[in-house]
Amino acid sequence: MKLFVYHTPELTPTDTVPDCAIAVDVLRATTTIVTALAAGAEAVQAFSDLEKLLQASEAWPAERRIRVGERGGQTVAGFDMGNSPFDCTPERVGGRRIFMSTTNGTRSLQRVEMAKTVLAAALINRQAVVQHLQAHQPNTVWIVGSGWEGSYSLEDTVCAGAIAHSLLSHPEDINQLAGNDETVAAIALYQQYQDNLLSLLHQASHGKRLLKLDRHEDLKYCAQTDLLDVLPVQRELGVLVSHRN
Repeated sequence: MKLFVYHTPELTPTDTVPDCAIAVDVLRATTTIVTALAAGAEAVQAFSDLEKLLQASEAWPAERRIRVGERGGQTVAGFDMGNSPFDCTPERVGGRRIFMSTTNGTRSLQRVEMAKTVLAAALINRQAVVQHLQAHQPNTVWIVGSGWEGSYSLEDTVCAGAIAHSLLSHPEDINQLAGNDETVAAIALYQQYQDNLLSLLHQASHGKRLLKLDRHEDLKYCAQTDLLDVLPVQRELGVLVSHRN
């Protein structure tokens, strides 16, 4: 297995696809996706374009759909929910399809949707992702961070490092696992902050944006590791369903 970390979807190679691609947006899209599927959502369908989301969701009865729209950390006017995992209660999302568009995370999912296997990862389901990789042993794995509007983000990199670190049986295995320098750097960042991930999220630029929006509890939730044994897997283009390990 060779693991490659890319900080944003724009940095991924354009002439190839991996055996397995993992989209990461810790704050907050993939954390919300994992939480929604754990709460019983039928599926999460991701869109980078709000108009396409509205068009596709019209084919579903109103009582069986939820429109999630977020831009700049705020709920898009006219949508049912923003991008907070705390909105994803079983009573609200159970049995429904979530049509979702966010500032960053849904762009990452669309960038890698042609990979043989597409997963969504956050800190809260890190171990579920690791178990899948260990069981299936894909030859090439991309972990694609969402960043913030094309720029690097600490929280997505530390999540990539948490996944990569858990795949190492011995420290020297990094030479066989790491496909690029970004993988080595991600592991180092995780090793530095693994016991204080919330502190890192508070230092992250998007973490600071969310704190200004009074989303302290969101950061606390997103900073937890291995909280849910749920693995979002792409069933058809742009549609993620729950695979429980």
